Amino acid sequence: MSLHEDAVLVLKGYEGRDEEQRALRDVYLEHLAAYPEGVYKPCRAGHVTGSALVVDPERGRVLLTLHKKLGMWLQMGGHCEPGDATLEAAALREAVEESGIGSGLALLPGGPLRLDRHPIPAPCNWHLDVQYAALAPADAVAEISEESLDVRWFPYEEVPAVADTSVVRLVEAARARL
Repeated sequence: MSLHEDAVLVLKGYEGRDEEQRALRDVYLEHLAAYPEGVYKPCRAGHVTGSALVVDPERGRVLLTLHKKLGMWLQMGGHCEPGDATLEAAALREAVEESGIGSGLALLPGGPLRLDRHPIPAPCNWHLDVQYAALAPADAVAEISEESLDVRWFPYEEVPAVADTSVVRLVEAARARL
């Protein structure tokens, strides 16, 4: 199965928590129907990305990265690569690369938590982000990646003060699933 086929299956199975999320799912599926290469960065009409919010539920906190290019606190995530067999694999790979937590990081079962479509600079138009949560092991030690200015643990209640609405909603969705 190709990454494109996996993305279509994942999105068809995504029920969403509200009408807005279900409508966004349909936008993603229309994009993938129109663009067979729509899971990869070269697709200028936009492309699917995979991200994962690293969660430490025992301590009530999440790990965010201060994105080097955007200067914003975000969940770990990025572009799908040809070696990614699934969207889950892409999201977990990005979480491992950007958090520095190599051993023991695992996606929360149950598929994606949310979808988030956001504009990006030319030559592309959109990131169609499929958002997961990754559970951090108890002994997790985070390290700053080349793509980050910083990584930091934030208690759930501090996230709204440092991150945008999309991250806040992702934290809420992760907490609801936990």
